[in-house]
Amino acid sequence: MKQWILKNAAVYAETGNIEQGYVLIEGEKVAAIGPMSSCPTDAGAEVIELSSRFSIVPGFIDVHIHGAAGADVMDAIPEALDKMANALPAEGTTSFLATTMTAPSEQIEAALRNVARYMAEANRPGAAEVLGVHLEGPFLSPKRAGAQHPRHLADPDISLFQHWQKAAGGHIRLVTLAPERDGGLELASYLKRTGVIASIGHSDAVYDEVKAAVHAGVTHATHLFNGMRGIHHREPGVAGAVLMFEEVMCELIADGLHVAPPMVRFAYRNKGSEGLILITDAMRAKCLGDGQYDLGGQEVSVRGGEARLADGTLAGSVLKLGEAIRRVLDYTGCTLEEVIRMASWNPAKQLGLLDRKGSLRPGKDADVVVLNERYEVMMTFCRGVLAYRKPDERRKSDGHNAFGSC
Repeated sequence: MKQWILKNAAVYAETGNIEQGYVLIEGEKVAAIGPMSSCPTDAGAEVIELSSRFSIVPGFIDVHIHGAAGADVMDAIPEALDKMANALPAEGTTSFLATTMTAPSEQIEAALRNVARYMAEANRPGAAEVLGVHLEGPFLSPKRAGAQHPRHLADPDISLFQHWQKAAGGHIRLVTLAPERDGGLELASYLKRTGVIASIGHSDAVYDEVKAAVHAGVTHATHLFNGMRGIHHREPGVAGAVLMFEEVMCELIADGLHVAPPMVRFAYRNKGSEGLILITDAMRAKCLGDGQYDLGGQEVSVRGGEARLADGTLAGSVLKLGEAIRRVLDYTGCTLEEVIRMASWNPAKQLGLLDRKGSLRPGKDADVVVLNERYEVMMTFCRGVLAYRKPDERRKSDGHNAFGSC
């Protein structure tokens, strides 16, 4: 069984921070964590010497990502998920929900079947783990469609969802819906009863409709402020309501474009680190350059880090989760411990996976990220396998780095 010891760095463990400590990895699991005074000296382990400039933190979990490295979940082929899984460790992401788009039913079904097959056959250590599906659409409001294809939007439908859940092998974990649409409250209630997260998003609901949705079972909000009725002093809208309901966990795209930095700070002050989940909502152009790309059957132009439809509508992002963490630290003045909660603990808790994800604790999956003093990702372990190591600038030209890159 392969062993690693990461030593002499600050360790952000579930039970508390250790100023100068170590993490022992055995196989796919974290075996031990502690101060350097108790660090084992097993000669069989591969030792990585760090320093006080580095921080060892739990892997990040992206519950809302459509694509990366030229691949998209809606491509509905194993190679697409494989590209994503291999690219994401470079930004510190060790697991994710494969997120679909509004499309014809048969295309959604094909994507769901592909995820189910991939999870059964190819979800290997050494790459970001697919944890299931985030079904974003088609149960959305045409008034708040954003980059979702308006032609294929539909009223929430329990029977259709049941059909898709069967196609997904039971792996749909989160569903974005507009609860004000006919059937919305009924679907939200059904999702809660069957252990699926109901999320309000792409919704034009007013406060009272959001309140009814929360009572029905909504506990999540898809990309706060984006694709939803905004805050007005005479009508809180979706954005105002989800900030007020403690039951609702809010996703946030912290790229400085989807949400202005002062509004990121506003969300943090209202929800706290306990109420926010950092996401990327990234599309296939992430890790690639400017150009023309496809998202949900619509052409997207990427220029200078902005992904937009022809009419200027934002169409997902090319954000990396590691970058989001640095931006949130800058925008809010929060601590690294708090931002780890938003990127690791909260998504694991929301998905019911705290028994094996979301923090560093003996017995949990060895999803481990090493950050430098600028909070840049230096290396990432996915279930005990070194999946990414930042190449030495002096050795980039000789192709020495063998790990995935984004």
